[in-house]
Amino acid sequence: MARIMLVDDSKFMRGVLRKIVSDEHEVVGEAENGKTAVEIYESLNPDIVLMDIVMPEMDGIAATKAITDKFAEATVVMCTSMGQEGKVKRAIEAGAKGYIVKPFEGPEVLKEIETVLGG
Repeated sequence: MARIMLVDDSKFMRGVLRKIVSDEHEVVGEAENGKTAVEIYESLNPDIVLMDIVMPEMDGIAATKAITDKFAEATVVMCTSMGQEGKVKRAIEAGAKGYIVKPFEGPEVLKEIETVLGG
């Protein structure tokens, strides 16, 4: 069971992800923007972060870079909308280990979590 942090500016989307992952994993925290995610990452010490790309205050790419620069072992999976391939590429360059595409499909989300965790 992985410890997961959800980062999305939409409370609704965090709820969707929580519902998908909570049967198999533990949600240890949530953040509504990248700035908050960076601030609480160390105290939560999640196994994986599901990080939205487009958010206010600090986007997911900048937050991913800030987290992975400080914690090389961090596992971040980007959550993106269709047509955001360029942003996904920048997120991978910033340290993300994978990505999932909205609208979220439960089996695909769980499969990506297992993949990035080496399962």
